[in-house]
Amino acid sequence: MSLTALAVVLGHIAIYGAAREADEGAAAHIWQLLMAGQLPVVAFFAIKWLPRAPKAALGVLALQAGAVLVSMAPVFYFNL
Repeated sequence: MSLTALAVVLGHIAIYGAAREADEGAAAHIWQLLMAGQLPVVAFFAIKWLPRAPKAALGVLALQAGAVLVSMAPVFYFNL
């Protein structure tokens, strides 16, 4: 979901540019829904797999956190 959110942001920037808009568009709302929608999935994963295989689960959670940060980077970089 984080990579999809990144694709939405980059696609919006590629088509419309990085200009700041007066109102949030559909791309911003889709990004917000994708970012919020993955929280229950990540929480379920953490609850299920951290007790069973902590080292592997922490690696997956770190990868997920990195994907979230990469998805947020264009928003902060272009000051959208």
